Amino acid sequence: MTQPSSADVNASLDADVLLLINGQWQPGSAQRWQPIEDPARQTVIGRMACAEDTDIERALSAADRSFATWRHTSARERRALLLNAAALLSERSETIARQLTLEQGKPLQQARNELAAACEVVEWFAEEAVRAYGQVIPARQAQVMQYTLKTPVGPVAAFTPWNFPIGQLVRKLCAALAAGCTLIAKAAEDTPASPTALFGCFHDAGFPAGVINLLYGDPEHISSRLITDPRIRKISFTGSTAVGKHLAQQAGRHMKRITMELGGHAPAIVCADADIATAARQLAQARFYNAGQVCITPTRILVHADVVDTFTHQFAEAARSLKAGHGLAPDTTLGPMATARGAAHLRALRDDALAQGGKAVLLPTAEQEHGQFVLPSIVRGVPLTARVMNEEPFGPLTPINAFTCLDDAIAEANRLPYGLAAYGYSRDIGTLHRLATGIESGMLSLNHCDLADPEQPFGGLKDSGYGSEGGNSAIQCYLDERFITCNAG
Repeated sequence: MTQPSSADVNASLDADVLLLINGQWQPGSAQRWQPIEDPARQTVIGRMACAEDTDIERALSAADRSFATWRHTSARERRALLLNAAALLSERSETIARQLTLEQGKPLQQARNELAAACEVVEWFAEEAVRAYGQVIPARQAQVMQYTLKTPVGPVAAFTPWNFPIGQLVRKLCAALAAGCTLIAKAAEDTPASPTALFGCFHDAGFPAGVINLLYGDPEHISSRLITDPRIRKISFTGSTAVGKHLAQQAGRHMKRITMELGGHAPAIVCADADIATAARQLAQARFYNAGQVCITPTRILVHADVVDTFTHQFAEAARSLKAGHGLAPDTTLGPMATARGAAHLRALRDDALAQGGKAVLLPTAEQEHGQFVLPSIVRGVPLTARVMNEEPFGPLTPINAFTCLDDAIAEANRLPYGLAAYGYSRDIGTLHRLATGIESGMLSLNHCDLADPEQPFGGLKDSGYGSEGGNSAIQCYLDERFITCNAG
C-alpha cells in the first residue's frame, strides 16, 4: 500500500456554480454563496450559489408553466432533444470529468467512466421516449373500443447524492424528460459543478425554458418546499434510508408518487466451488471503486471456510495494489473520501470492528492516512454486534466472515432490513439457483459484478427503497396510465 501521491495538482473550478431557473443561469436572489472544496487537498476551489424561497418559487412556477406545453411535445421531438444533449455531453465529457474529479475526489479515469455511462443513459431514454406504449384491450361488445394511454405524471422534484453526481442525476433527468415531465433537481451541495455542467448540455441542446431547473442550497428547506407544493406530482430520491423515509412521509401526506433508491449493505457469498481468483479480483475491484462510496458495492463478504484463507489473501493483494492520491494524478487508482464526515464515520466503524474482536488482515498505519484519505482495511471474523455488520460502510472497509452451511450464509445475507444489491459465486447451477431464489435483493449478480447498465432494472427491496431507475420500467415511474372505454355504436 502506497501513501497518497504528492503530485502537485493545483486546479480550481473555472467559474461560479449558478442556479438554472426558467432557462436562465443566475445566482440566488440573496447572493448567498457556499464554498466548494477539493477533498484531496481540502482547499476551496470555487463557490456555489444558494437558492432562497424566491428562487424556489420561480423554479416551481417555471416547471408548472412549461409542463402545459412540454407534455404535448411529440415523443420524437423529445427523443431528438435528448440525442442532442447526449452529443454535447460526449463532446464535453473530458472537461466535465475533470470537474467531477476535482470536487468529488475519484480518479480521473473513473470520472471518465461515469461520463461515458451517462451518455449511454441519455441515449437509452431517448429511445424509450418513443416506446412508452399504451395498449388496446379487447371489449365485450363489438361497438366498444377500450384502450389505455400513458401520459406524463407532471412536474418532478429530483434529489441526488454526491457519490455519482452525474450518474445518479442523469437517470432521473432523462426518464422525466423522455416521459414528457418537467423537472426541478436539487443536486448535492458537496459536488455541484459537474451536475451544473450536465444541465448545461441539456440547456444548450435546446430544451425549452422552464423544462429543466437546477437548485442548490439548504437541502432540508428545499426538499420540504418542493415536496409539499401541489404543483410537484412526482418525487425521486437517491440517498440514505433515514432521509428517504423522512421524505417518503412528507410525500405520502401529499399523495405524491415517489421513487426511492436508498441505502444498502450488499452481501457477497463465495462458495467452496467458486473460481476463487476471479471472485477475489472482481469483488475487490467492485469494493474499492470510487473509494468504496458505491451503494451497490459488496460490503459484507461471506466465504466458505474451506477457501476463506485463499480468498482473503488474494482479496488483500488486490487492495494492496491500489495507488492512493489526487484524482488528477495519472497513477492514482484510489482517491480520497468525498466528505470529512464520511471519513470520520468510516474510521469509527473500523475502530469498533477491531474493538469487538475482529482480526485485522489489512490495516493502514496512522502515517499512511491523512485528511480524507482512508485506505483499504480488511477485517476477519467480525461479530454481528459490530457496527460495520449493521451499518453500511460507505468507504473502503471490508469485513470477511467464514461460513460452512449455505443456508446460514443466505440467512446472514437477509438478516438486515436492506435489499439493494447482492453477489454470489459458485460453479454449481443448483447453488446459483438457491442464491437467486433465496437472497432478498432487488439486484443480484452471480459469478460477475455487472449492475447498473442503462437497460438493467435498478432498484431495491425492503428498506433499500422501491421503484426502478433502469431498464424499460424506469420511464413508467413518470407516467400515468389512463383507461378509456368508448361506445361508438
